[in-house]
Amino acid sequence: MEISSRERNILLLAAAVALMFMATRVVPAVGNIYDGREADIDDVLLAIEREERLIENSLAWRERRIDAEVQQAQIETQIFSGDTIPLIEANIQRELSQHARDSGLSVNSTRLAESVEANDWLMISQEMSFRTGDASNTVTFLRQLENSQPRLRVRDFSLNRSRNQYSGSITVVGFAQNSTTRVGDEQ
Repeated sequence: MEISSRERNILLLAAAVALMFMATRVVPAVGNIYDGREADIDDVLLAIEREERLIENSLAWRERRIDAEVQQAQIETQIFSGDTIPLIEANIQRELSQHARDSGLSVNSTRLAESVEANDWLMISQEMSFRTGDASNTVTFLRQLENSQPRLRVRDFSLNRSRNQYSGSITVVGFAQNSTTRVGDEQ
């Protein structure tokens, strides 16, 4: 069977129309699929990068949490505890008097403790007067206060000499969390 030239021209025209259809429809669709695939690959790469940063940050945050827990434990050893403010004040007075006796100081008197509260924290100030025959006892006393657990911080200190005896006064502060406020808030 032979194809006439007219049929051949019709077939060529049909092929040209099909080619134009392919050029206007199929090629852009393939291009869109390719562009979409490129965008998906970029999204996956960004997600991988974000996950890697999160992993790195989680390690840094874990280290920070451990550091914060260590600091919290250190602070907890430096603060006083008690169920009521008078008990905390009594603990501070007892610690101060004990350090004085251990250092060879004689306690003359202690004043009533003063407490200041801010943001569920208490700062308790305790004043004590003392005397001793040896000035080195006061140095020992101050070293004991510096190393005390819970921590007593010296706010004011004075020492006077009269003949063979030294007399002085000291004001220390101790800190505590106000547990009575915390218990009241929970109820």
